[in-house]
Amino acid sequence: MAKALQTAGVDRVSTWIMPTHAERTYMENFELHSNRLRRVAEILKDYGQRLGMEYVGTQTLLIRDRYPFLHTLAETQELMDSIATGNVGVVLDSWHWWTSGDSLEQIQKLKGEDVILVDANDAPKGVAREDQLDNNRQLPASTGVIPIKDFLQALMAIGYDGPVRAEPFNQTLSDLGNDTACQATIDSLKKAVALLG
Repeated sequence: MAKALQTAGVDRVSTWIMPTHAERTYMENFELHSNRLRRVAEILKDYGQRLGMEYVGTQTLLIRDRYPFLHTLAETQELMDSIATGNVGVVLDSWHWWTSGDSLEQIQKLKGEDVILVDANDAPKGVAREDQLDNNRQLPASTGVIPIKDFLQALMAIGYDGPVRAEPFNQTLSDLGNDTACQATIDSLKKAVALLG
């Protein structure tokens, strides 16, 4: 599969990591992820590809199972260090960055190459950060709850040069026709980028 992706010009792939487990303790889960993702990263490296890992910071998901698992940028960096193949980084999602309580300073400590992919989202108004639901996101720069301008400026400051995509889980958007939903998404991304001046 990595060879086919290379032929297609793909140099970044990504996955997300569930922030809980029903049976494995934090360290058991950490070692399992480290070993499995190291093997994946080694294969991808042979084909010139980088692996991005997305942490899930939504607080309401942390009580889903018995054992919590990594759900912050710092913990994801520990997993990156443990894998240690040189081609692993983070998928930085404004939603998970904000819901986890991570800071701009943490982004500013990264190098541009540490970030594989960026997701831009906003959050509904009137819902406390710790009560946000992962499947109820808004398009970027649509509510102003998540400081998307500051988030994107921090990424620019570290030299991030990869893709930025919107990833709303939003029923209102889903109910629109494909063309209308696509245009709304494009408009929201342009609005977010325009905040940078």
